[in-house]
Amino acid sequence: MGQCQLLCLFGLLLTTIGGSDGGGGGGNNVTYDGRSLIINGHRKILFSGSIHYPRSTPQMWPRLIAKAKEGGLDVFDFSGRRDLVRFIKEVQAQGLYVCLRIGPFIEGEWGYGGLPFWLHDVPGIVFRSDNEPFKFHMKRYATMIVNMMKSARLYASQGGPIILSQIENEYGMVEHSFLEKGPPYVRWAAKLAVDLQTGVPWVMCKQDDAPDPVINACNGRQCGETFAGPNSPDKPAIWTENWTSFYQVYGDEARIRSAEDIAYHVALFIVKMKGSYVNYYMYHGGTNFGRTASAYVLTGYYDQAPLDEYGLLRQPKWGHLKELHSAVKLCLKPMLSGVLVSMNFSKLQEAFIFQGSSECAAFLVNKDKRNNATVYFSNLMYELPPLSISILPDCKTVAFNTAKVSTQYGTRSMEQRQKLDSVEQWEEYKEAIPTYDETSLRANFLLEQMNTTKDASDYLWYNFRFKHDPSNSESVLKVSSLGHVLLAFINGEFVGAYLERRVAGLRNVSIQGAKELKDFSSFSWGYQTVFDAPTGSDPVAINLISMGKGEAWVNGQSIGRYWVSFLTPQGTPSQSWYHIPRSFLKPTGNLLVLLEEENGYPPGISIDTVSVTTLCGHVSDSHLPPVISWRSQNQRTLKTHKRIPGRRPKVQIRCPSGRKISKILFASYGNPNGNCENYAIGSCHSSNSRAIVEKACLGKRSCTVPVWTEKFYGDPCPGIPKALLVDAQCT
Repeated sequence: MGQCQLLCLFGLLLTTIGGSDGGGGGGNNVTYDGRSLIINGHRKILFSGSIHYPRSTPQMWPRLIAKAKEGGLDVFDFSGRRDLVRFIKEVQAQGLYVCLRIGPFIEGEWGYGGLPFWLHDVPGIVFRSDNEPFKFHMKRYATMIVNMMKSARLYASQGGPIILSQIENEYGMVEHSFLEKGPPYVRWAAKLAVDLQTGVPWVMCKQDDAPDPVINACNGRQCGETFAGPNSPDKPAIWTENWTSFYQVYGDEARIRSAEDIAYHVALFIVKMKGSYVNYYMYHGGTNFGRTASAYVLTGYYDQAPLDEYGLLRQPKWGHLKELHSAVKLCLKPMLSGVLVSMNFSKLQEAFIFQGSSECAAFLVNKDKRNNATVYFSNLMYELPPLSISILPDCKTVAFNTAKVSTQYGTRSMEQRQKLDSVEQWEEYKEAIPTYDETSLRANFLLEQMNTTKDASDYLWYNFRFKHDPSNSESVLKVSSLGHVLLAFINGEFVGAYLERRVAGLRNVSIQGAKELKDFSSFSWGYQTVFDAPTGSDPVAINLISMGKGEAWVNGQSIGRYWVSFLTPQGTPSQSWYHIPRSFLKPTGNLLVLLEEENGYPPGISIDTVSVTTLCGHVSDSHLPPVISWRSQNQRTLKTHKRIPGRRPKVQIRCPSGRKISKILFASYGNPNGNCENYAIGSCHSSNSRAIVEKACLGKRSCTVPVWTEKFYGDPCPGIPKALLVDAQCT
């Protein structure tokens, strides 16, 4: 079996990390100790982001990598569209590191966890166990991937960007299920990895018993609280998956993980666990093209990540984490070479101080989820919001607080560009229902769908004959199957349907007329039409709100399964828009083909573009100035701890590339009510607000407005804390 086929079938993950020292022909020495990874003798604290390159396209890769780097990442962590070497070389070209997670089992809400379907037909095989057939194929695969990387000289030891690799994935969660076959498999997998001699360290995530020298790592949302720590004092604390959101399934509403929560737990892991590596899973989720998604998982994957499904910035998450990374990097010298001391202010407040020979950095923690806290540190008073960490790169001046979001909020919008509303432009196809005499595969029982199709299709026709008893007025069809959907026809006429709604362990279905019956009697199996690509460079999406359930292809390439009819408890589809990568499109005459399982209405479909058109900033005078301004102030106030005029909290608005601020939708300096989602003028409002913001911002791609009384020509209400809320439109 060739390399391409193996890559398509086995799992692969990649993480991108910034700040590559690679390049040229010389090698880089990557080691570790109990504090951190060490690259060419230099300790590193690294921020990494997972991007599954098959869930995007090669044409998207450069922009995704550039946005990750701008967001303060040092490393890419990726799973394995199919050219792995090309992706890693693009990462290297932009000066970032790579963590290569080769699996072969990756989970990742990918079909079969990344393992190929053919593997389960190997005689005697037991997956992920001390089983010779499985180990034979796993070794063959891992060796092939490593040799591919070596021949392209991509390991750090060869001058490439790969500084870290992972074998297996979260096996500790299931190891006990394999009884005596589990621990030997862990030891074998670790030895396999080390014996491949990549010249870089290996990790195992959620594997507390990872054998030396493999590093055990944490996955989860709160590794600063849940991680037991490295299983050896000589290993660093590594967080391989910090879940930036929640993967979504059909029938569920999107669940949001806030930027503040992510930032808090990253900072806590870094100080409490002395963490030196944090990987965001996902930093960009992308699209489950084709039939790659596991059961019920949306085609749009981790759309709430810092870079959304289309590669657009998800604000304020992207910007707030960028500020966090900048603040932590101001503290690197004392953190990596100094001594860590902790002190408790009270049960819920504490400080972590890194004291070097001449530098000091402090992290002040408030674990109280409901109340502000006032603490005294080094004879100075600090206010800590609930569940927050303040970062003091000089042990005096606060550069960043995890709960204070000063970056802008963005609103993504869909613009309809072409309606496909003419019935005449659609061609309709009906699949002939096969008869029993036309079948060639016969059995005396209901064949299991996946074993029969070998995963070549989601669908399988079953046919059987029976004689109807005239004395029985009603017949009942009973089916034992694990299938999600069943449609029944008698003599070519539709008689009933069953649509499973994520019922775990379903095995028996009875159709008596129908269960969750829909009128399928007039539906067609397929539709096709042509459309032109929207002008411009904005991402493209197809709105399938009028359809039911099926799969869509554009110019022969599947953009994934859709299931619009599966509604959330609020009565809305989990996903209505489906990404069409620009690289799939021609300027005109693009062929759209739909396989529709239900009775959708194609003339209700439209081709839309996706963009961020409104941006909002909401900053109070108690917020912190941008981190980038901290260093210059610190140099001038090292002894006085006084704020230099000019370093103030600011509302910063920045439109996406190619757009400018065309309209100020709202502006209020005073005490505006609400937030960026729902706002109004409060009891205190400067009448100059809109005019001053318009003068600073209109016609520009970006603008900055300080939260400062003098900027607004006087204090509209003395003695009241002030804030500035600006909502702007970009066109």
